[in-house]
Amino acid sequence: MSLREQLCAYGRRAVELGLVIGSSGNLSVREGDLVAVTPAGAALDRLTPEMCPVVDVEGHLVEGELQPSSETPMHLAVYAATGAGAVVHTHAVFGTVVATTMTELPPVHYNALLLGGAVRVAPYATYGTPELAANVRQAMEGRKAALMANHGGVTVGATLEEAFEATRLLEWLCEVYVRGLGVGTPTVLTGEQLDAVVERALNPPVFPRRPPS
Repeated sequence: MSLREQLCAYGRRAVELGLVIGSSGNLSVREGDLVAVTPAGAALDRLTPEMCPVVDVEGHLVEGELQPSSETPMHLAVYAATGAGAVVHTHAVFGTVVATTMTELPPVHYNALLLGGAVRVAPYATYGTPELAANVRQAMEGRKAALMANHGGVTVGATLEEAFEATRLLEWLCEVYVRGLGVGTPTVLTGEQLDAVVERALNPPVFPRRPPS
């Protein structure tokens, strides 16, 4: 599947899962010095491969008739900072709720470690600006996800599939936290508890095979 075909497939999935509405949100995938990105103003579930422009890592249009997403500077900043192979940005409901109320999403579940730990909320800046790109780049340091104040979320991965799954996990963690607040005060895992999870993952239990009868 070509890079542009991947954008179409995952754009449809993002809409189907309610992670974006209409033309909100954008995706990109990188190969070498070229980045295929969703076009500006297009509904993600109506994309065709030829609609998706290709830019170089400096932001010059290389292929395509449509302009790339206005958030392309943020995508390129994240690529420069992380070396990722793909970036997914959505306006998912629970992620946006957390992004409008918190300065970070605390680790209330150990799966937060899959994103690098507590998810930072980048300070607000107008979409598509160098200021937002810089804020997100800083918030992504050492992480696979960040939230953007009063905006949405962004995740990275080695592949578009990996970045998309990180987005799904980010939204799940945000939903757990928001729903937890409706019941009481969510318990945040301590550094010691998270270290124990890492230790367990590195040293899983081994179950011996039953001896022959």
